[in-house]
Amino acid sequence: METGSGDICTLPEGCISHVISLTSPADSCRSTAVCTTFLSAAVSDTVWERFLPPDYQSILSRAVHPVEYSSKKELFFRLCEPILIDDGKMSFSLDKSSGAKCCMLSARQLFIVWGDTPHYWTWHPLPDSRFSEVAELINVCWLDVGGTIQSRVLTPKTIYAAYLIFKVDQNSRGLGFPNQETTVKLGSQVSKHTVNLQPIAAKRLMRTRLRMLNLIWNATEEGHADAEENQIAARTPQARADGWMEMEMGEFYNDDSEDGEVELSLMEVKRGNWKSGLTIQGIEIRPKK
Repeated sequence: METGSGDICTLPEGCISHVISLTSPADSCRSTAVCTTFLSAAVSDTVWERFLPPDYQSILSRAVHPVEYSSKKELFFRLCEPILIDDGKMSFSLDKSSGAKCCMLSARQLFIVWGDTPHYWTWHPLPDSRFSEVAELINVCWLDVGGTIQSRVLTPKTIYAAYLIFKVDQNSRGLGFPNQETTVKLGSQVSKHTVNLQPIAAKRLMRTRLRMLNLIWNATEEGHADAEENQIAARTPQARADGWMEMEMGEFYNDDSEDGEVELSLMEVKRGNWKSGLTIQGIEIRPKK
């Protein structure tokens, strides 16, 4: 509702637009409820140009499909949904609340040991993948998946986390034991975690089978120790709204003064257990909430 002449709504629209542009996309949307002057200012290109990344024109030029828009606000929200760039090998989007950049490296952008050997890994399309193909693990004893991304393509002064985006087949094996190790590194920052890719329901079934085998075979103390070791606190996967699972691999702070390579890895190479039934869509890098 408009009020008296001393109200903030009597300020010039350009001044209000400038102030709103110094906030966030979420604050801009909320400000439209203040008065009609704020409503007009909050939807202006002046405001939403500031919420777009400085290199958005370059990003749009790398899009697989043209991105159509009639205003900078429309473009911002269009980019809040992932678009494919770089010949479909990477996806790009914006975090809706902050405007920070989000990227996903496709499986083809990753380094997968034995990934080009059909006996160990196969490549095929999946309808619910944003990329043209995914990597499916057939059988390996050496699980080693990695990737890199330049920190300069991400939003500065932002805490990021990396997530493995994957699925586990109901007939998978070797993914619940032993645990895997993840590493996320940028310069002197190193974030390491023990993770377990096996979904919780399947993990409970595996533990039940282990207990039964222990009873049948009267397992040795070493066997008991192995089972106990795998029950230490390990990060577990979370279900996503798109039908995939995600595992947080680690985090890093993207300082605006640091221009380097972010190194990402998932490994389990210590025991030589054979593994199968893992499907990888890619690794997503997005602001940590």
